[in-house]
Amino acid sequence: MIAKEGYPFIISALVATILFYIIPWFIWVTVSLLLLALFLWFFRDPERNTPIEQDIAVSAADGKVVEVEEVEFKGEKYKKVGVFMNVFSVHVNRTPVTGTVTSIEHIAGKFVNASRKDASIINERNIITFDTKYGKVIAVQVAGLVARRTVSYVKEGDLMATGDRFGMIKFSSRVDHYFPLSATIQVEIDDEVKAGESIIAKFND
Repeated sequence: MIAKEGYPFIISALVATILFYIIPWFIWVTVSLLLLALFLWFFRDPERNTPIEQDIAVSAADGKVVEVEEVEFKGEKYKKVGVFMNVFSVHVNRTPVTGTVTSIEHIAGKFVNASRKDASIINERNIITFDTKYGKVIAVQVAGLVARRTVSYVKEGDLMATGDRFGMIKFSSRVDHYFPLSATIQVEIDDEVKAGESIIAKFND
């Protein structure tokens, strides 16, 4: 499966390949074929086997865990898990916990390397808040040095199940998860995780 955001890139590379073949200009045929392959890889959107366990949260993004700590965010305390996505990661983001979207806030900002800790507060980002039975859970799509566009598929009032697609970030960046303090984090720095599959937190009854 291919994310719809990739269609313009893929179609452009395919058209270029055909045109260069007709001309013919075989060096550029090779280049455009390589670009086509890269775009197909970058915008892939594989199905995921979301765990059926109760009282869990899954990662919203593919990538490496770069931050695990207790923080204050928007005037409240949370347990934060930051996941950095590189250019080879799947870029589609998935809902960490079943809940209703209560707000979507876009904040303009910079485009520094998303692996930096301060990227969470200075880069352009989308803040998506879910009302869950465990309290507020927040997923923040953070733009980065290469990825300068975050895309949200959802709107306020949408009921989302764990593992549902809620957006994507083009090419690379990070997603920050904010969980209630009652959550028990299940990952550590440098752990590799998959969106919709990897359990990153559990909630106490």
